[in-house]
Amino acid sequence: MTTPVHPKARIGHVHLKVADLDRAIAFYSGVLGFELQQKYGTQAAFLAAGGYHHHIGLNTWESKGGTPPPPGHTGLYHTAFLYPDRASLADALQRVIDAGIALDGAADHGVSEAIYLRDPDGNGVELYRDRPEQEWPRDAHGQLAMMNAPLDLQALLAELTVSS
Repeated sequence: MTTPVHPKARIGHVHLKVADLDRAIAFYSGVLGFELQQKYGTQAAFLAAGGYHHHIGLNTWESKGGTPPPPGHTGLYHTAFLYPDRASLADALQRVIDAGIALDGAADHGVSEAIYLRDPDGNGVELYRDRPEQEWPRDAHGQLAMMNAPLDLQALLAELTVSS
């Protein structure tokens, strides 16, 4: 048995290989709203929320003009972006809809609500919010009982009018 990682450890950022840097910036900044922090010429860029140095790295060093990996191969399943509350997740959903981006799915996992889509390079993207821990579903033994139920997107979008 190994010693567990420190409980405050977090995933700090994701760095993606992309085929077209400007197209990727347009998605992560223009659609999702992450702010461009720094760009290295035409080959790399770093984006973030809240003035952080970077949550997302994008580069074309080994992938300029490349294609997404075919189904059935290993690689990144998705990158998940955690929103602080339901209204913020609703705003993210509205941004995706306004950009005309198709959803791959949406789910209520009991512990969280999630929206799934693809970036322009075919990378999976999850936009989600966690429920408060006291609301997480548990079985009779107190173990987590996550689920994969449909997420009511219209109810989620209604949060935009409530928070306005």
